[in-house]
Amino acid sequence: MKPLVRLIHWHAAEAREHAKRLGALGYAVVSGLPPAPVLLRELRQKPPAVVVISLDRLPSQGRDVAFVLLGSKATRAVPLVFVGGAPEKVAGVRAKVPLAPCTTWGKIGPVLACALARPRTAPPATPGGAMAGYSGTPLPRKLGIKPDMSVALLGAPKNFAATLGALPVGARLAGRTTANTGLTLWFVRTHREFDRGFARAVGLAARMPVWVVSPKKSGPLAADLSQNYIRGACLAAGLVDYKVCAVDAAWSGLLFRRRRPAMAGPNS
Repeated sequence: MKPLVRLIHWHAAEAREHAKRLGALGYAVVSGLPPAPVLLRELRQKPPAVVVISLDRLPSQGRDVAFVLLGSKATRAVPLVFVGGAPEKVAGVRAKVPLAPCTTWGKIGPVLACALARPRTAPPATPGGAMAGYSGTPLPRKLGIKPDMSVALLGAPKNFAATLGALPVGARLAGRTTANTGLTLWFVRTHREFDRGFARAVGLAARMPVWVVSPKKSGPLAADLSQNYIRGACLAAGLVDYKVCAVDAAWSGLLFRRRRPAMAGPNS
């Protein structure tokens, strides 16, 4: 049986070409890229022999995927191989994930063979490991809050400003959206509440990123609203989800934006 390679690349046409290259080397390749939560669930449920992460398009997201895989018991032992990318981006990944090889597409064959020949042992999940940089990432940075940005908090818990902690210089929080709002966090607890505010969220997502923050399924606020339902409704309305974030022990968010032609191929 051919070893299964999971290729993660954010440009569909390029991914198909690279998948053909890997297939010619004797691997079974899966290269389609579903929404991030679906991808991560698939990887946990059926870990491949190796995960190849392209740094050519979105190196920071590739690094984040690696951190999540290293943090899950189901995927921690799966070999990771980074390929492509600008030298400065590759250097950053090497600093954060030192055990994973970085290579070029021209040299992918021997590097993959070497990665698969190593014993499949999980790296230790210690504070000094690769997860340290990710685990310590401030929540505002994970949410995409930038300096001087106006952030709308809709339906947020009363103590959420304290949960966020220190904001980037000039960033400010508001309880409503304005013409200057650059990011919205919409906290929604129930199926009915989501349906009632959905049209407004779709309108906001046409001009800014919108986090739909809902109770974690296993958290203390869990109700009848699931991320699958949220994603399905948003995709049907022409939105695309492109990031997921565990906000705290009770809340998790999906980031949406109006689907635009440019998003079909990042950097195109």
